[in-house]
Amino acid sequence: MAERPKLSVCVPFYNEEQSIEPLHAALVQALEPLHVPFEMVFVDDGSRDDTLVIAARLAERDPRVRVVKFRRNYGQTAAMAAGIEAARGDVIVTMDGDLQNDPRDIGAFLELIEQGYDIVVGWRHERQDKLVSRKIPSRIANRLIAKVTGVPIRDNGCSLKAYRATLIKRIPLYSEMHRFIPAVASIAGPRIAEIKVRHHARKFGKSKYGLSRVYKVLLDLMVIKTVASFASRPMLWFTMLSLPMLALSAAALTYTASVILVKQHLSLPIAGSGLVFLTSAMLLVCAGALAELTYRLGDLREVEFSALTQNVQVRRASAATPR
Repeated sequence: MAERPKLSVCVPFYNEEQSIEPLHAALVQALEPLHVPFEMVFVDDGSRDDTLVIAARLAERDPRVRVVKFRRNYGQTAAMAAGIEAARGDVIVTMDGDLQNDPRDIGAFLELIEQGYDIVVGWRHERQDKLVSRKIPSRIANRLIAKVTGVPIRDNGCSLKAYRATLIKRIPLYSEMHRFIPAVASIAGPRIAEIKVRHHARKFGKSKYGLSRVYKVLLDLMVIKTVASFASRPMLWFTMLSLPMLALSAAALTYTASVILVKQHLSLPIAGSGLVFLTSAMLLVCAGALAELTYRLGDLREVEFSALTQNVQVRRASAATPR
C-alpha cells in the first residue's frame, strides 16, 4: 500500500501543454531531496490543447501524480479549489502551472509550516512581468486589499502558498477568492508568514491574466470585507441594516397618526407600508440575534476565532533572498 503523502502540491493548468512536463520534472527534482512523502495534484481546467493528455501520461509513469479533469474552463480559483479538495497531504502547496513559480522554494515553505505557521505566502520581490499591465495594477490592488482587510500581505496575487490542510479545506473558494485566502482565514486567527520567492518570466504560451480581472477582484474584496465584518459582530450589522426601515416605518406611522387625528381619515396604503417596514426591521434584528448566538456558540475547540482583532500580524520570513 502506497505511503500516505504528507505534502500535496496542487497545480491548475489551462492550455499549458508546453509547461506541464518541465514543471513535473522541476517538482520531482525539488521535492525528492526533502525526503517527505508527496503527491502532485494536476488540475486540467478544461484545456483545449494536449495538456490533459500529457498529464495523464505523466500519471501513468509517476504514481505520485494525480489528475483532476474539468469538462470546461471554470477559472483558476475553481481549479485550485478542486485540487485542494482532492489533496491528501497534511500540508498543501499551491502554485501556477506556467513555470513562473519555482518549486525550489517549497522547502522554505515547509520549514515555516513546521515552525508553527498555518499559512505561508510567497512574495515575488523581483517579479518578471510587464510593468503597466501587471506590476502597477498588482501593487495598487495589494495595498488596497491590505488596507480594507487589515491583513498586510505584500503579494496576494502570488499563487505559491502553503497551508495546513485542516485550515484551507474549511475555506470556501469561488470567483477570484484564491487571492483572498489569508484575509478570509484571518477570521480564524491563523499564524501567517510571508517569504521572498523566485519568479521567472513566462517561457511558453500567453498569460491568462490582465486588466479585465480588476472589477472581479474589487467585487470580491467588497464581499470579503462584508463577510469579515458580519462574522465578528453580526448583531451590530443587522441592527444597522434595520435602521433605515425603522426610520421609514416611523415616518409612515407618524403620518398615519396625524391624518387620523386631524382629518379623521385612515390612509391604508401608508399605514400598511409602515407596518411592513416595522416588521422587516424586527425580522432583521431577530436575524442578527440568531447570528450572534450561532457565532458565540460555535465550536471554538476546532477553530479559535480572533475576529475582535482588527489587524493580523504577518511575519516577514528572514530567509536569505533566493537567487
